[in-house]
Amino acid sequence: MQNLTDQEKRFPEGMEPLGSSTFRFACHAGLACFTHCCRRQNIFLYPYDIIRLRKRLGISSEEFLNRHTGAVKGANPFFPSLMLLMEKSEAQNCPFLGAEGCTVYEDRPSACRTYPLERAVDRKPAKGEPREYYFLTRHPYCQGHGEAKEWTVKEWLRDQQLLDYNLMDDLWSEMDTLFAANPWQGEGAAGPRQQVAFMVCYNIDRFRQYVADFKLVEQFRLDKQRLRAIEADDEALLRFGYDWLKLILAGIPTLKQRR
Repeated sequence: MQNLTDQEKRFPEGMEPLGSSTFRFACHAGLACFTHCCRRQNIFLYPYDIIRLRKRLGISSEEFLNRHTGAVKGANPFFPSLMLLMEKSEAQNCPFLGAEGCTVYEDRPSACRTYPLERAVDRKPAKGEPREYYFLTRHPYCQGHGEAKEWTVKEWLRDQQLLDYNLMDDLWSEMDTLFAANPWQGEGAAGPRQQVAFMVCYNIDRFRQYVADFKLVEQFRLDKQRLRAIEADDEALLRFGYDWLKLILAGIPTLKQRR
């Protein structure tokens, strides 16, 4: 997912948003290139990706982070990005690639399910709410573009169950923008505030324990429905964590404290 600057709203040469036009694509085991895209890839993982994957695998966030991710310096100079580790073999397969394809298909990362589209979001349009654009991308080896199946963007989003992912990725993008403003009060890389932010965003199990230990939700005015959701659902907990980080890092009044 990209955030568009004012200059980029004119779009790079050769890249035109699909709009309401259609595209042809299908991926299936009958193609000679099947699973080629599951090798030697640089796949960035967002917080919601990790929640879905570690639940699918039945392991803790800590175990997932240690086994399947590596911290890298991405576009944000003040906060690390997480990348999915490929297998340490000559083929460099995705760790979730099985003999018949993706073994976590229903919970695969947003980057995997969005292809062959690429999403960009204009967060500062001239009028109205943020606007999203979709572009068609092609890997030279991919034969799926030659298939007869035709899609609109809306049909693809529904078929790939991308709406929930896009919503959560947009919330993450807000956090990433906040982190890029360097709200760490000069503490440097991996300082206490940055470690707390990393925990909230990427280690939902540890954050849940932190919330319990410090009675965090009890410090704020939250309605009963949200409290129940936070207690039972990692997605709701992550949303609460985002609001809490906005409050403690930037003073944004996202939560009302109890008096």
